[in-house]
Amino acid sequence: MSGAKPGRQLLRQEVVEGIKRYILEERLRPGDPLPTEPALCEALGASRSSVREAVKILNALDIVEVRHGHGTYVGRLSLSALVESLTFRGLLSPGDDFQVLADLVDVRELVERGMADRIVTRLSSGQLDALERLVAAMREQGAGEGHGFVEADRAFHALLVEPLGNELVEQLSMAFWDVYAIVAPHLDGFTHADENETIAAHQSIVDAARAGDVAAFMASLSEHYAPVRRRISEARARDAARA
Repeated sequence: MSGAKPGRQLLRQEVVEGIKRYILEERLRPGDPLPTEPALCEALGASRSSVREAVKILNALDIVEVRHGHGTYVGRLSLSALVESLTFRGLLSPGDDFQVLADLVDVRELVERGMADRIVTRLSSGQLDALERLVAAMREQGAGEGHGFVEADRAFHALLVEPLGNELVEQLSMAFWDVYAIVAPHLDGFTHADENETIAAHQSIVDAARAGDVAAFMASLSEHYAPVRRRISEARARDAARA
């Protein structure tokens, strides 16, 4: 880092912006191929090293995908960089742990409550049955194994927002869930009582959605996130007592 030259940094960023601009102007979609490295060098008027550095940056952001031996393609444009950043921030220190988790809980509940009426009205009978099966899986896998229902929990919340047909909401919801799942174990204190309460809240969400009761659906979401907030509060108290 200390050896970086200001001029080179600027050129590299210009190449980054040039590649992004090319993707937009050509209306490329995820999975579409980009020009070869020599072609990009010629089109952007940049050196091979600058193009390679720019591609590395864009690859880290999932804007492009490098397939060794095949070429460079438009990436999935996921929120993986956001997940990495928030996870690192959450793990950086105990204080950040608590604040990041509290913020994530707020955002997750805000998204699901804000879309409650649309979720309830758009969930099909097949999707409701699938949600029911996921709650059953959480109940079965969680019994005797504290975090055994994690995968079912993630699938539940992914399916919950699926009827919205909003890819950004789906990506954000799962990104925040993934960060929470990575950071939350550092709180400790997840008991079987918490597990049972969480499963019951998920069942209430399904029951309310099946009944078409938006108010009950929103209340069930609050019940779902209340134990999480309690764990964060208790962890903060324990940390303060040790300080």
